Amino acid sequence: MARQKGIIKLKGTIGDITFYKTQDGHLAREKGGIDASRIASDPAFQRTRENGSEFGRAGKAGKLLRTAVRVLLLNSADGRMVSRLTKAMINVLQADMTSIRGLRNVIDGEVDLLLGFEFNIRGKLGTTLFAPYFLEIDRANGLASVNLNGFVPSNMIAAPGGTTHFKITSLGAEIDFEAETFNEMHTESSILPWDSNVTNPINLANNLPAGSTKPLFLTLGIEFFQEINGQMYPLKNGAFNPLAIVKVDSGV
Repeated sequence: MARQKGIIKLKGTIGDITFYKTQDGHLAREKGGIDASRIASDPAFQRTRENGSEFGRAGKAGKLLRTAVRVLLLNSADGRMVSRLTKAMINVLQADMTSIRGLRNVIDGEVDLLLGFEFNIRGKLGTTLFAPYFLEIDRANGLASVNLNGFVPSNMIAAPGGTTHFKITSLGAEIDFEAETFNEMHTESSILPWDSNVTNPINLANNLPAGSTKPLFLTLGIEFFQEINGQMYPLKNGAFNPLAIVKVDSGV
C-alpha cells in the first residue's frame, strides 16, 4: 500500500494499480494475491479458511450488536467503530474453549470481554462522565437500569467547547446471537443545563424480556447540545458524544 502525493489524486484502476481514498488519505495498491479457488480447497490454506470463517462470524455478531444499539449510535460513533467492534468480537469468539478452531463462536466465547467498549473514541465515557452511577441488570424481572444521584454538571461532566446543555442516555439489549435477533429499550433524561446547579437524581430503566437466557447488555451515554435563540442543536453533530457498554450479563 502506497500513499498518493501531488496535486492530482487518482481513483480507479490503471493496469495492476488501484487508486482509492480512505480516512487515511489517497492510497494506491498493486493487484495481487492468491487465487480464491486455491484458498478454498488447498490443504495448505486450512488455517486461512478457519480464520476467515471466524472473522465472518465475528463480523456478523458485531453487526447485530450495532443494530441493537443503532438508535443511540446515530449520534455517538466514530468512523472506525465498526472495525474496532469486529476486533473486540474476535476476542470474544477466540475465548471459546469448547469448539474447534474455525468453529468457535460468540455464544461459547466470553461476551463479558465487551464490557467497557467505547463506541466513540473521540469522546470516551470514561473521560467525560465523572459522576458516580449505579448499574443493575435484573435478569429475572427483565430490567436493565442506570441511576445517578444529583450532581453538579460543570464539575462532573467534561463537556466540549460550546456546550450549554446535555442529556444522559441508556439502552438495554437482549441479543440472541444464534437466531440473529434482539430486543432493546432505550431511555433518556430530559435535556439539562450544563451549569453549576445540582441536578435531580436521574433514573433510567430499560425493560427487557423477563427470565431471558440470552446475553444482556447495558449502555450509557451523553449527548451534548448548544442552545441558540431558545432552540437546542446537537453540538458538532454528536462528534464528541460518548457511548459505552457499561454492564454485561452473559446469560445462563
